[in-house]
Amino acid sequence: MAGRYGDIDYPTLTKRSTLFGLGLFAFGALGEFALASTGMAVPAWEHALLVDAEWLGVALALLSPFVFGILLPLTE
Repeated sequence: MAGRYGDIDYPTLTKRSTLFGLGLFAFGALGEFALASTGMAVPAWEHALLVDAEWLGVALALLSPFVFGILLPLTE
């Protein structure tokens, strides 16, 4: 039976979005570490992109279990 939001697999969506957030954080952190360890001169927008990826990854990894694992299934 389809719920209010259609036939959504919440556990899979929760796991994938959390892993995507962790991957995004790892990408930003490893990119910043690689730039710092090699001493390469890069434009400021690349640093901003990597730092934003870290922040977005942390936010996504922390909020997606709450939103997709608790909040949306309760509103069905």
